[in-house]
Amino acid sequence: MGRFLALFNGAADEAGKAELTEQQQTEFMSAWASWAQANEKAIVDPGAPLYAKKRVTARGVEDFTDALVAYTIVEAGSHDEAVEIFSGHPHLGLFAGNSIAVLECPPQPS
Repeated sequence: MGRFLALFNGAADEAGKAELTEQQQTEFMSAWASWAQANEKAIVDPGAPLYAKKRVTARGVEDFTDALVAYTIVEAGSHDEAVEIFSGHPHLGLFAGNSIAVLECPPQPS
């Protein structure tokens, strides 16, 4: 089994997010919980939202913004199997343009 990091990219701006009704937010969170329950055997770390961000460089530290909104870590038999786990995720339907990047995390070499 391999480990895979899913990075959730959000396409909505602040105005778009503000347009979500409380009912839409509740339905989305319920759909996310149902997805998590259906895939609980594969989920290693359910992840969390990604909020305040800082970038560290040789020149120092700076605040930054990007489209990454959350992460999850799963185990699967292959990269294709990991991708399939996320193919019907409710995040994809919340806003047009939302996406999920699935990255393979190979074990550390011995």
